[in-house]
Amino acid sequence: MPHDPLTECLECGLLQRNPPLPPGGVAECARCGGVLHRDRPDSLNRSLALTLAGIVLFIVANSFPFLAFEMQGQSTQTTLLTGVTDLYQGGNWFIAGVVLFTSIVAPGLQLLLLLAVLIPLSVEALPPWLPRLFRWVRHLTPWGMMDVFMLGILVSVVKLSEMATIVPGASLFAFGVLILVLAAAQAALDPDLVWSRVPVATDLSRPLRPGDDHLACGVCELVMHRASAVWVPRRFDPLWSRVPGRARSGQWHCPRCTEVLHRRKPRSLQRTWALLLAAIIFYIPANLLPIMTVTSLGRTQSDTIFSGVVFLLEHGMWPLAAVVFIASVFVPLLKLLILILLLVSVQWRWTWRPRDRTRLYRIIELIGRWSMVDIYVVTILVALLRLGNLASVQAESGAIFFCAVVILTMLAAMSFDPRLIWDALEPEHVGDRKQSISREPATL
Repeated sequence: MPHDPLTECLECGLLQRNPPLPPGGVAECARCGGVLHRDRPDSLNRSLALTLAGIVLFIVANSFPFLAFEMQGQSTQTTLLTGVTDLYQGGNWFIAGVVLFTSIVAPGLQLLLLLAVLIPLSVEALPPWLPRLFRWVRHLTPWGMMDVFMLGILVSVVKLSEMATIVPGASLFAFGVLILVLAAAQAALDPDLVWSRVPVATDLSRPLRPGDDHLACGVCELVMHRASAVWVPRRFDPLWSRVPGRARSGQWHCPRCTEVLHRRKPRSLQRTWALLLAAIIFYIPANLLPIMTVTSLGRTQSDTIFSGVVFLLEHGMWPLAAVVFIASVFVPLLKLLILILLLVSVQWRWTWRPRDRTRLYRIIELIGRWSMVDIYVVTILVALLRLGNLASVQAESGAIFFCAVVILTMLAAMSFDPRLIWDALEPEHVGDRKQSISREPATL
């Protein structure tokens, strides 16, 4: 398979050559150990077949009843959209929007975008909009949380098993298979294969030499001389840039995927600190305030995140209680502490164990999304329990704060640039660190 001759590790910034990979082989960064490239045999055909199957399953999962709740002769049925609709009508529009996007919109868009990219590639016809669509596939991937939603279903069924009968619908089985199919499609897709077929708008034949000024794209991973990047002036130029001696403001864009290019993420530390401090503030009421109020046979009970864990323990469901505790209590706190450690280590220019600190960054990127399980539990219970004083659930303010904590910590992890960890070891990158701490110059 054709591939770029050079690649820059997006976790430590090391520029290195792309070795030829055997079938199923993996190329790892020589410095931080991060996975640079992975060979996926027959990637195009497998990804296309799985994407087509995923679209069919997605339609089924959103077209039929999901779960049914039967209690004392009364019953309710729910679809994937029922909980979102009930939350919105109850005034919890923020939670409704997050659940709608992460459980339905993001996975659906990801499948449609993959189909729009893979079909032209399979017939060897590349429309000009293909790179932009494939960029969005990458941006949407962290926000599709159907697997976390399925864990929320399991917790909800356990909580309701003693109150009434839960009847699974056809959509639930389609939803479960869809999770596996989408995960398999993502594992089968080889981004290098896609980008290798996209033509580059400029000449990249000039070889890079040590010390040359270069840029690396964070999406398609193309490495180029800065002179080979595409300079795009801003449509609305600020007045100060028109002053003689000032460079016109604008941005460098990748000549292959049109992504905006930066040596380091602009204002990485400021953005991460701002998002992190907001998450810390919201974390306190998220754990103290109730996340939902349950009414059953005229009795009302408000539950916090921790009381939900206690409920599972009291009913002998300790494995599930452990999962919920780790995902909803331990993981958010761990993310906050790790982000604080990483930010302090960069600002104080620690040279202590950079490889281990990079591993910590990978951990918070991997586990952050699983904290949404409690929000999905609330959504499912609101959708199922709609029997008035007999059985009903109302989302409370604690759920709003907790949902905000999850989103803010995910955004904080995305804003942090792990290459700053390694810049302290290389004096020539001090300028890159300053750009991420202060501001991005107009010429970068």
